[in-house]
Amino acid sequence: MIRTLHSNRIGPLLARRTARLAQAETVVRPILDAVRKQGDKALLKYARKFDGLDRKTVRVPERELTAACGKLAPEFRAAVETASGNIRTFAEMQMPVEQIMEVAPGLHLGQIVRPLDTVAAYIPAGRYPLPSTLMMTVVPAQVAGVRRVCVACPRPVPEILGTARLLGVADVFQMGGAQAIAAFAFGTRTVPKADRIVGPGNIYVAAAKKLLAGEVGIDFIAGPTEILIIAAEGNPKFLAADMLAQAEHDVDASAILLTTSKELARAVADEIELQMKTLPTAAVARQAIRRNSAIVICRSLDEAVEIANRFAPEHLSIPDGALLERIANAGSVFVGPFSPEAAGDYASGPNHVLPTSGAARLRGGLSVMDYLKVISVQQLTRETLIRLAPAITTLARAEGLEAHARSVEVRTRG
Repeated sequence: MIRTLHSNRIGPLLARRTARLAQAETVVRPILDAVRKQGDKALLKYARKFDGLDRKTVRVPERELTAACGKLAPEFRAAVETASGNIRTFAEMQMPVEQIMEVAPGLHLGQIVRPLDTVAAYIPAGRYPLPSTLMMTVVPAQVAGVRRVCVACPRPVPEILGTARLLGVADVFQMGGAQAIAAFAFGTRTVPKADRIVGPGNIYVAAAKKLLAGEVGIDFIAGPTEILIIAAEGNPKFLAADMLAQAEHDVDASAILLTTSKELARAVADEIELQMKTLPTAAVARQAIRRNSAIVICRSLDEAVEIANRFAPEHLSIPDGALLERIANAGSVFVGPFSPEAAGDYASGPNHVLPTSGAARLRGGLSVMDYLKVISVQQLTRETLIRLAPAITTLARAEGLEAHARSVEVRTRG
């Protein structure tokens, strides 16, 4: 049974269940070191041990991608076409503008936009295969213009291999865990060195990304998935279904409903129990509901919004757009009763690779910007430099950087 709490008792709930990253780091350090020093030799050893690799290389041959693609059901291919189309449209909408403008006489400022050269998408293959994550990580990279997009999956099912082929991805590797992150961070004879690694993974993947951040770009360090729902009224069946959709991901997932209505709280709690009776994934969902989830009775919607901003959830569901201007922290926002989180997971377009564990205070979800460099450009005429010289030289000498000041004066005097 899900807990029902009053808002003054939610401290432990907001604290979250923290992943034991320190312990995981101890486990993955030797793996990272082995791949750094031994390259493919270590990578193959770990892939055979952990990922069930039964070929001589971690690279998936193109014939396997083609064969898997040929076996995809027509309805699955149609779903990929619909979802990837919307993901592509949204990524195109996010593309920054490349422009140079004369912002003052003789002062041209702007930016040029350049893609990363090589990126790696990590696709988990644990309890559930995730071809949706393949689309979410690959399509924005393609929109950005990344030259080489690589995919790693420890146990790729035909739907993942076939989706990769549909998207035109040729560099697919059967490898997972810390060894996959290390391979992309350092590069091996078989696996190219990546500029950035994106995509979710288990605690060992997260620990490896944390340890290698700086040697390779990463998106963020992911924790257990979560949803927070604000509702003063609504359909209990909808709300219960949304909470269970999150809970079925993992026993560490969390689903929280903030409401001002005790009647709605009771109705949703009852509906959760009713829906779990026929839910195939109830064994997982029930643990997540019992351990990490709750229905919270709030004094007002204002308090609910304040709690939501403190929690900074991965997924935030709100009843209507009137609350949007007050939302400060969320990975992705779902507005209204017909915008379930599952739509964002699969087909509506915005990315489902999102910050968890409070990281939404710092950034939003994966976007086309994660695959780009926005490079500033400036061009000054001599007259403009003369006009700016007093400010430049004064600040340079205040900082004790005489050569900076002289580099301006040598251009403007005489």
